[in-house]
Amino acid sequence: MRKYVGRADACIIDVRPVDAYNGWKMKNEKRGGHIPGARSLPLKWASYMDWIEIVLSKKIFPDQKIIIYGYNAADAMTVAELFLNTGYLDIAVYNDFVNEWCVSENHQMKHLERFSQLVYPEWLNMLMQGQIPPFYKGKNYLLCHAHYRNFSDYEEGHIPGAVALDTLELESPETWNRRSPKELEAALLSKGITKDSTVVLYGRFSFPDNSDSFPGSSAGHLGAIRCAAIMMYAGVKDVKILNGGLQSWLDEGFDITAETTKPIPAKEFGSDIPRNTHLFIDTPGAKELIASENGDIVSVRSWNEWIGEVSGYNYIEKKGRIKGAVFGNCGTDAYHMENYRNLDHTMREFQEIEEIWKGAGITPDKKLAFYCGTGWRGSEAFMNAYLMGWKNVAIYDGGWFEWSSDPENPIEKGMSK
Repeated sequence: MRKYVGRADACIIDVRPVDAYNGWKMKNEKRGGHIPGARSLPLKWASYMDWIEIVLSKKIFPDQKIIIYGYNAADAMTVAELFLNTGYLDIAVYNDFVNEWCVSENHQMKHLERFSQLVYPEWLNMLMQGQIPPFYKGKNYLLCHAHYRNFSDYEEGHIPGAVALDTLELESPETWNRRSPKELEAALLSKGITKDSTVVLYGRFSFPDNSDSFPGSSAGHLGAIRCAAIMMYAGVKDVKILNGGLQSWLDEGFDITAETTKPIPAKEFGSDIPRNTHLFIDTPGAKELIASENGDIVSVRSWNEWIGEVSGYNYIEKKGRIKGAVFGNCGTDAYHMENYRNLDHTMREFQEIEEIWKGAGITPDKKLAFYCGTGWRGSEAFMNAYLMGWKNVAIYDGGWFEWSSDPENPIEKGMSK
């Protein structure tokens, strides 16, 4: 197996769940992570109609030797047969990943640096059942179902025990920036959240439509990641995101409920807010990064927003981009993050994101601030970088909304990058 690692004419494929690929030991294997260079192609995706399009998008081609491994031979063979049925001829199955590769320290493993903050459904289920899942050290936890001004999204069905969290509790509708320290403290305490809480956040993806008055009301998981970033900024020590949001919970066959859970307020946060000011910057900081040789602000917006064909929002008139920004393409529009997610809304293979960013000059040696129109997409891209272990990353909170409101701030339009 080792002879195929790093070869351009071969492709190693990991068919385990994306969370195992990221680093979770989901079957009690000795070491977590994946074989270096392996591509994530979970068995779960085998039922998708556009499976072959996923394969090709990952640059897995018929002229390569394909080596497939998973937790067991049956899973690997199921995917191997799919490849054979779609014109791939040179296929091999590696059946000793768990009892050989994971066991020997001579075999290198790779994982998402901060995978423990991106949890999976069974981890959450263990926590809810009173067990102590891996990497849980807190004395108390809170589960938040995030939504934007859409409590009916919570009432439609949520994970049992989750409290509703409106994104408006943490960000201001006047600026869409994070709320003041006093407001954040009041909001967090009202949910029972202190600096020592473990907070698990998730949301529902409901196919946002830009023609709606409030498209963000259908982008709950994107809103959840925004709330996670603000909580980290405030100083909550252990903020976790359910990878894939509510959909991943449903995909595993777990129940949801319409029963409301009311939070038990806390009296003291435990420290001053904010504790992690470096995670957010405002317009003066954005201007410093643009002028810096060792920093960039990254536009996590769609191509049509970038070139100035649309503003992206029904409440923003000006079109264009911040002069000096770097393009970090989110996907189709202001409420979608296809380029950062898999089809099941789990986080995209982190090495693919890293490769795309590298091609755009977005690298971990720079000070980076991610932005979008008002903060949601910028927060998700920031979270990707943070989970990868990038040390010097932040969110430009004002984004295009704040930047474009000042006529003195330079903007660009058109095709140039």
